[in-house]
Amino acid sequence: MEWDDVVYLCLLFASVASGYVVRQVEDKERRKWLSSGLGFLLVFIVSGRHILHPIICTLVNAFVIILADRRKCHIVSFVFTFAYLFFFRMTEFFGIPYPPAHTNLVQMMVTLKVVGLAFEVHNTARHKRGDGNSAAVQELEAAEVHPSFVDVFHYTFCYVGIMTGCPYYTYRTYCDWLDYPFMSYAPCKSATVQKMKYVPMYAVFFLIASFICPLKYAESEEFYNERSLLYRIWYITPTFFIFRMRLYVGMVLSECICTMAGFGAYPEFTEPSSGHGPTKEFSKLKEIASNPVLARKETYSFETIHNIDPYGSDFVPTFRGGIKCWNMCVQYWLAVNVYKRLPRNQFRSLITMTVSSIWHGVYAGYYLCLMSAPMYLPVEDVYVKIRKGTTGLEAKAWDFFLWFFKMQAFSYMAIAFLLLRIDLTFKYWSSIYFAGHIFGVILFVVGILKDYGKQRVQVIKSNLPS
Repeated sequence: MEWDDVVYLCLLFASVASGYVVRQVEDKERRKWLSSGLGFLLVFIVSGRHILHPIICTLVNAFVIILADRRKCHIVSFVFTFAYLFFFRMTEFFGIPYPPAHTNLVQMMVTLKVVGLAFEVHNTARHKRGDGNSAAVQELEAAEVHPSFVDVFHYTFCYVGIMTGCPYYTYRTYCDWLDYPFMSYAPCKSATVQKMKYVPMYAVFFLIASFICPLKYAESEEFYNERSLLYRIWYITPTFFIFRMRLYVGMVLSECICTMAGFGAYPEFTEPSSGHGPTKEFSKLKEIASNPVLARKETYSFETIHNIDPYGSDFVPTFRGGIKCWNMCVQYWLAVNVYKRLPRNQFRSLITMTVSSIWHGVYAGYYLCLMSAPMYLPVEDVYVKIRKGTTGLEAKAWDFFLWFFKMQAFSYMAIAFLLLRIDLTFKYWSSIYFAGHIFGVILFVVGILKDYGKQRVQVIKSNLPS
């Protein structure tokens, strides 16, 4: 583990511990300044002078959000912020030193926050003009936001999540954390311990697997000249395992930062969802927030900031199911700010994955990885259809097949995400004869033929005399 990673982990644990102190501050303004002050300090520690990037991005977006036409501010914010993200990752071409790796995570989080806030402001203006769906008026009113210029900075630099690039949370959730007393009644310590107890296991697995199967070995000439084809195909599995363990540590700790601060705690009856927050009973929510006696009796949920489900990610049998367990709050941002804003056509998923790739970085590996996902979904759909109606051992066998297909597809895609460069990715994929692509096509054709045969058998059986 590199020294920068050690410092980064220390800062994450310090952020978790800070939650206890922040929760003791009852005054809203003091807590607001304390949380954004801590966030600014953390960003400065990992970024130094490169802190200017998130400051400039936030400053421009604050002007856009406050001064621009509310009907277009979200578009202006989106275009500028993602263009700046491109510039941020290509500063060396302009004679500016490249920012540290951890500053990239900060800039990713800033991007989601400021663009997401612009969309929230736009939605508020739409609701005020009466453009919203009348069936959702209560929810729209509960989601209204009216940030000031300074509030944009407070929200962006709040220490919760600023270091990890996740979990994403809305400005509405941030305001609720400041305005509502739920953090005083939610089981913050127990929720944090419950999440954190698996972190040592992930860390140990990461260290052991990294020592045995380092990614750097996949870039060496020995790997390609002296290792067999089967070994190279197998090697994608441990590298994906290492990748998962590393991200599980960071993502679970980022959730712990939230739970210790009481961030995203809502009564269970509101049925909060990841990234979004409460989905029902908004009037009752306000009533309980103003009544300490009622608030103390409630059972609380941290689902709003639930960003990763490691067990589901590893063991859910389907590709789609695995994706839904991964970076859920960021998926929410992509869904509400990109996918649902696009016309209903076959390009919606591709455009959404492209935006996700741009957000992750400028390396070709991100695009090769994330934009390969739509290729595997039709394959899975065919076999999910075949699996329907099966029971017992046959159903379990199909579940195992789907799970194995999912994990191998993820592993094959992830090697591009890890190697990053297009030459290294194609060198690896070509060394295993693009097995992931070829077997995907073969499985699709075989599945179509098998499904067709199954349907023909059913038709013949239905036409037989009883």
